[in-house]
Amino acid sequence: MPTLLLVRHGRTTANSTGLLAGRTPGVGLDEHGTAQAARLPGRLDGVELAAIVHSPLQRCRETVTPLSESRPGVPVHPDERIAECDYGEWTGRPLSELAREPLMQTVQRYPSAAVFPGGESMRAMQTRAVDAVREWDGRIAAEHGPDAVWLACSHGDIIKSLVADALGLHLDLFQRIGVGPGSVTVLRYTAERPFLLRLGDTGDLSGVAAARQTAAEAAAEAAVPASGPGQAAVGGGA
Repeated sequence: MPTLLLVRHGRTTANSTGLLAGRTPGVGLDEHGTAQAARLPGRLDGVELAAIVHSPLQRCRETVTPLSESRPGVPVHPDERIAECDYGEWTGRPLSELAREPLMQTVQRYPSAAVFPGGESMRAMQTRAVDAVREWDGRIAAEHGPDAVWLACSHGDIIKSLVADALGLHLDLFQRIGVGPGSVTVLRYTAERPFLLRLGDTGDLSGVAAARQTAAEAAAEAAVPASGPGQAAVGGGA
């Protein structure tokens, strides 16, 4: 099945000043975030991309712009379903202030019960994001084959919720996962199970592409089903 590169947008002015940006318009990358975005094409040198999908919010558009400009033939698609969580009345407020809100304890310890005033629930956030990436993954597989690699640029809570889903973790455990700005998390969905290949990677990504099988390797897998692409390697593999 295809390989998904989940990019968290580069650092923003809101990140560096401690504000919960949410869906506030006009929140762009700061100087450090711009540099992170500029490094992304080099980090993916040698990785052929089938598509770039991104949250419509400005910080995600700015993050993928250097990459899309370096790959003019790769289609780029905005998708509202991987946009930031709708934090409602919390949007734009300082995190230091929000830490004193009673709801913050729910967000931290019982996020599946968290509903932001005037916004959405964290369960709804995860559901729409999982539906989006699984739909895109199936579309990429149908159009480009099982060895394709595609990229989705989104937000911290979205990516953490996708990782939790891939690992079979309850949403109440997703706060144990960390993905920094500009990092890349790699997932591969198969008929058997999803695999988390990298988490919050900030280095070179040239080795993430799925290796194409030779005819002999495919025949060997057919003869030994436990070695198929949806099976975990006993002992950790090579």
